[in-house]
Amino acid sequence: MTVFWDCDALIHIEFLKQGSTVNSDLAVVVEVVVVIAVAVVVVVVLVVVVAVVEAVTIVVVVVVVLLAVVAIVVVVVVVVVVVVVVTVAIVAIQAAVIVVAVTVVKIVVAVGVMVVLVQIVIVVGLVVVVVVVVVVVVVVVVVVVVVVVVGAVALV
Repeated sequence: MTVFWDCDALIHIEFLKQGSTVNSDLAVVVEVVVVIAVAVVVVVVLVVVVAVVEAVTIVVVVVVVLLAVVAIVVVVVVVVVVVVVVTVAIVAIQAAVIVVAVTVVKIVVAVGVMVVLVQIVIVVGLVVVVVVVVVVVVVVVVVVVVVVVVGAVALV
């Protein structure tokens, strides 16, 4: 009896019978044992290959996932750093603008106060001049009137 095993390879055990003086039943048993042994070896090899492929696949998937996580973390960190730097820059610019604006306001107020003080000095000076002129005119008029009255009384 000839046995064929089809698993990508043909196992033919006809040679066991040719030139053999062994009992044909024993030859059949040997053929069956060899076929079973070959089948077990093939199955074990396939199981090992599948296990190795699965292990490699799992490792590759884990590495890819870890790389993706690292990439996401790097992107998030870069975005956060950029946002923080831009925010700090904007706040610094706003602070500088506020300082400049406050300085300008102080200068404007100081100039305005000086202008008001100068105007007050001018007005007070004008009032003093007017008062002095009025007093001088009044004194002159009084002196003239007194002189005229005294002269008129003296003439009478």
